Formats: sequence, C-alpha cells, structure tokens
Amino acid sequence: QVQLVESGGGLVQAGGSLRLSCAASGRTFSNTVMGWFRQAPGKEREFVAGISRSGGSTRYADSVQGRFTISRDNAKNTVYLQMNSLKPEDTAVYYCAADSRRSLAGTARASYDYWGQGTQVTVSS
Repeated sequence: QVQLVESGGGLVQAGGSLRLSCAASGRTFSNTVMGWFRQAPGKEREFVAGISRSGGSTRYADSVQGRFTISRDNAKNTVYLQMNSLKPEDTAVYYCAADSRRSLAGTARASYDYWGQGTQVTVSS
C-alpha cells in the first residue's frame, strides 16, 4: 500500500501564500497519479488539483485555477501544492491522495486508492 504524509499547513492572512508537501512511500512514486483534495467544515471533500505520473499534465478546480500550482519531484517521492492569493474560503483540511491505477488525474474521490491524514489550512481576513 501507498503511505502518504502531508505537511506545511498553518495559519495565513488573506492574500498570502502557503506551500503544502506530501511525501509518498510504499510504491514506485512515478507510477502513481497524485491529487489534492480539501474538506471544509460541514461540506463534502472536494477536488483541488491533480497531476499525472510524469508531472506533464495537471488539472485544477475552477475555484483555485490561476492561484494554486501542483507539482511533483519523483526523485524525492514528493508532491507539492503551492497556494497563492489565499482567500478565507480556502480554509479547509487539505488531503493528499494517490491513484495507482490510472495515468492521468481524475477529479472524483473514488479515483484515488490511498489518502493521507490531512493538514489544516486556515486563512484569516
């Protein structure tokens, strides 16, 4: 099984930036599609960003397009989420997810086989 550990969450003011990291182990990292999801209080877990095995293809939720950037470093077995121009509505627990079956990132929760435990991101006004 794939093990995922997120880090980098915290408290930031609106308009600020934050960089999340997700370290993967247990599988060949280059064979795993990676994604970021988030869940705010009282809401369902939603897709944020995804990246292909090689890192050549990415996709984003409309709500974060142009502000967030997903990337991966296969040599370090790590995926990142750079978050800029943060808004209070970005406040949520952010989860890293891995898909060992597909080659391109899906947007549905069911597309991913493994999940990290999440890291809290809080954006103040």
